[in-house]
Amino acid sequence: MVLGGGPGGEGTGHTPAGRDAGMDRVLGALYGGNGAAAGERGAGLGASAPQVARWLGDIRRYFPSSVVQVMQRDAIGRLGLSTLLLEPEMLEAVEADVHLVGTLLSLHKAMPETTRETARAVVRKVVAELEARLATRTRATLTGALDRSARVGRPRHRDIDWDRTIRANLRHYLPEHGTVVPERLVGYGRADRSVKKDVVLCIDQSGSMAASVVYASVFGAVLASMRSIATRLVVFDTAVVDLTDQLSDPVDVLFGTQLGGGTDINRALAYCASRITRPADTVVVLVSDLYEGGIRAEMLKRVAAMKASGVQFVALLALSDEGAPAYDREHAAALAALGAPAFACTPDHFPDVMAAAIEKRPLPIPEA
Repeated sequence: MVLGGGPGGEGTGHTPAGRDAGMDRVLGALYGGNGAAAGERGAGLGASAPQVARWLGDIRRYFPSSVVQVMQRDAIGRLGLSTLLLEPEMLEAVEADVHLVGTLLSLHKAMPETTRETARAVVRKVVAELEARLATRTRATLTGALDRSARVGRPRHRDIDWDRTIRANLRHYLPEHGTVVPERLVGYGRADRSVKKDVVLCIDQSGSMAASVVYASVFGAVLASMRSIATRLVVFDTAVVDLTDQLSDPVDVLFGTQLGGGTDINRALAYCASRITRPADTVVVLVSDLYEGGIRAEMLKRVAAMKASGVQFVALLALSDEGAPAYDREHAAALAALGAPAFACTPDHFPDVMAAAIEKRPLPIPEA
């Protein structure tokens, strides 16, 4: 992109050749602007499916997968290629990632029947990769947190929480011996198969939250597979849809969403509150950019009421790897004033956030 192409190398005195010329050509088709003649830098991709298919093959030949995904995303946004994704041939040619899944979900209502099975296969591939990456650590982290949250006063030796035991007995420190004599032992509860926590995932499905919806669906399926957690998944825009009965298959969850539309957080929280039966053992996770189209004052009242009843409330501005999100700063500040700080969270950090909520510890908020 720096050296460019064409006569004179665009002022650099160097004209790319061979592999460099090929890389320059595919970059120019996407980033070179409009109006150049066919075959020159800046020729563009047009609306020709065969030409786009060749371009998709070329970029995979010249660039690593991570760069290919960025270029595909830019092509969809800059050149308006979304409609071409309705063709099975295009879906088979693209490099599947979270952002492509978000685009497919926004298009799936318009997909012809011939494309839907291909689209589901693409989504299933991405979901399987995400589950393989995230599930093991999530289960391990949350299982430990659940066991630690159920403490007993007369633990077996192997169940003693030594850190909390020492802190609980500091007043019995003997300086001459340099040790603490514990009068009260604090231990972890024995793991059992009973439900210990209720988790409600309340997910904003407006168009800007596409990646968060994908990750939340995967995490919802992982949590639902844990016997000691009762998981509910609710998605919303101006309407509220409970997808809990589809949690056994995150792909079904994703195709049950409808990206786009407005946002009514207040209505969604009202629904979630109506399903809470054990406030002290419930964690509510709201994933939203907080651009509220409903009644702001009522939304804040509902959060305050949940917290007062003993619910652990977590507000995530995004659940994705996309960096700093756009969000309503006024609403975020209002939630923070209620003791519910709103922050963005990467998928890799999400298990630690959930573990802290389950144990009722301060949330590990990433640095801005």
